[in-house]
Amino acid sequence: MQDWWQTTFPKGRQTLTIPDANDRPVAIAYGEKGRGKPLVLVHGVASWSYCWHANIEPLSQHFRVLCFDAKGSGFSAKPLQPEHPNHKVIELERVLRALCDEPAVIVAESLGALVALATVQAHPDLCDRLVLLNVPIFPKQLPNWGMRLLADMPLGLVEIADQLRLAKLLDPVIRHLVYTLREEVIADPSHVTPDDVYWSTYPQIEFPGTLTKLAEEFQLAAREIRRLEQGQPNLIRSVQDNLPQVTCPTLILWAEHDRWFPVSDGERLRDRLPNAKLQIIPNCGHYAAGGQPEFVNAAILSFLDDLTTPLHQLV
Repeated sequence: MQDWWQTTFPKGRQTLTIPDANDRPVAIAYGEKGRGKPLVLVHGVASWSYCWHANIEPLSQHFRVLCFDAKGSGFSAKPLQPEHPNHKVIELERVLRALCDEPAVIVAESLGALVALATVQAHPDLCDRLVLLNVPIFPKQLPNWGMRLLADMPLGLVEIADQLRLAKLLDPVIRHLVYTLREEVIADPSHVTPDDVYWSTYPQIEFPGTLTKLAEEFQLAAREIRRLEQGQPNLIRSVQDNLPQVTCPTLILWAEHDRWFPVSDGERLRDRLPNAKLQIIPNCGHYAAGGQPEFVNAAILSFLDDLTTPLHQLV
């Protein structure tokens, strides 16, 4: 199997070292393609840079596309120490400052979009335009039974299974299960290919520590949702309350057939952001970047029309 990074980015996989939320140095894997204004792609939970595989090339025709794996995901470092509940926001800010020499276009999906919202609220100087796909901004629970299962498991038990490389031993079973589950987030089954399943599950199967960090993220998310439902102070409520502070032009893209978060959540979000518009992605499930990439790419480029650079100027 070819190296996805090497076939996608001119310099292949690069590494950036930042201090994480606990001020530990961590290695962040990223790729870069194109020239011009920086456009940063932010993936969701249980994902990594590969989730943008159908978007990188079209967007790089007009922008300097930067795609990175969040700490604990993909090819980035996976320190097995407890995480600060707000660590993703702190670390996204540090990645943006390290990679971008001007305010960036931020394109973010699912949990990555919630993190992007929180980051822009705290650091508006980092973002010029914002594109949000299927944001869990008004969640009731973790949307998938697998997420809830990992969130309820003792973290020590997950870590033992991780160290024993059980995911590697059960490789065919896991890939078959993921192939079936992809139908929950992709409306058109023809978009679920063996390559897609192989690369989307690659870190969980090949890299020790990935499952443990994934379970930890689900536990942090479940705790915040529970606190939200109980009316206790929580990070999600803070993002909701501070939505009027996000004044940069914002495009909200929402999948017509998102089984996890309804379109009505997108409408509520649009109404609470001062400079936002909403587009519905037809015949699409929660994973929009890979489920309907042509529509997503066209919508993003149309939204950023006045920022795009003609291809001949990038050569």
